[in-house]
Amino acid sequence: MTTPPRYEVAIIGAGPIGIELAVCLKLAGVPYLQLDAGQIGHTISWWPRNTSFFSTSERLAIAGVPIPNNHQQRSTGEEYLAYLRAVVEQFDLDIHSYEPVTALARDEGGFTLATSPLAGERAYRARRVVLAIGDMHFPMCLDIPGEELPHVSHYFRDPHEYFRRRLLIVGGKNSAVEAALRCWRAGARVTISYRRAGFDEKRIKHWLLPDLAAQIEAGTIAFLPETAPIAITPTHVELARCAGAAPLPGATIRHETDFVLLNTGFRGDQSLLECMGVELVGPNRVPVFDAETMETNVPGLYLAGTVAAGIQQRYSLFIENCHEHAGKITRAITGQWPRTLGDVPSRTYGLAFERYEAN
Repeated sequence: MTTPPRYEVAIIGAGPIGIELAVCLKLAGVPYLQLDAGQIGHTISWWPRNTSFFSTSERLAIAGVPIPNNHQQRSTGEEYLAYLRAVVEQFDLDIHSYEPVTALARDEGGFTLATSPLAGERAYRARRVVLAIGDMHFPMCLDIPGEELPHVSHYFRDPHEYFRRRLLIVGGKNSAVEAALRCWRAGARVTISYRRAGFDEKRIKHWLLPDLAAQIEAGTIAFLPETAPIAITPTHVELARCAGAAPLPGATIRHETDFVLLNTGFRGDQSLLECMGVELVGPNRVPVFDAETMETNVPGLYLAGTVAAGIQQRYSLFIENCHEHAGKITRAITGQWPRTLGDVPSRTYGLAFERYEAN
């Protein structure tokens, strides 16, 4: 029987923070393994075309490598994926993409990982494991009749699909507002249903909300405030009136539409956390971990990136405020804070390194 290869660290996930941690470990000479069920930056790859980040580019940069562009504006998803590919190439990172982890178990010597790539099952051993799996694996379903119909989607791909068709968008946060404006400008007849009376300016890109307000006032985009879908049919959606975001019993609104876009958010897959016995706390099921090391209540198991926030109903962790996770984990493993995190060494994380060295 072949002995599984052994590594000091196994990183599960190859999003931005997982890649940043891999750079830190490689530069520190730590033998590591990195696995991802899809391609690098998989979550970003299914964003709608030409969608820009909420964060500015310098806040998204990783491993001390600035993001170059020719417009000095926020990066699109496509630009950022090209940047991630360039970082992987620059540091020659060995990433096992399309190799999902199917089982993870802890034993006396560390952890055993089982994977199922296309070529067949594999096994690995690692002294430590870092979960950098993100928090957007599945859409938050409404569990209403008709949600599975072919003209209903939780994923906004391209506004061209809705040209000269009636589109009902359900939601009132950033993704719903952006989808409404882009689809209207692509020629769709757009209506927004939102369970609250108005939009929260803190949850929406600052340049989008005035634009949406102007279109609603002009009547070019219709708005159905304090409504929520309770059933979807091939021809229409039944909407209930809401009070305090909760649907009310009684008469409903029948809204005729050709397509329905449910911008109701996403949730992470916490099955690996559950199978390992990580304690999950509160309605957001936030994992318990040491804020100084990112180590969970399971010895040797660490968290990096947005997975540390649990099921984010109100987002608190993004790429821009997770860079320090890579630093904390690197320091916990090597005893040294990495010299390159985030944008460039001389900025925020360079100062953090200097403070750590001074202490």
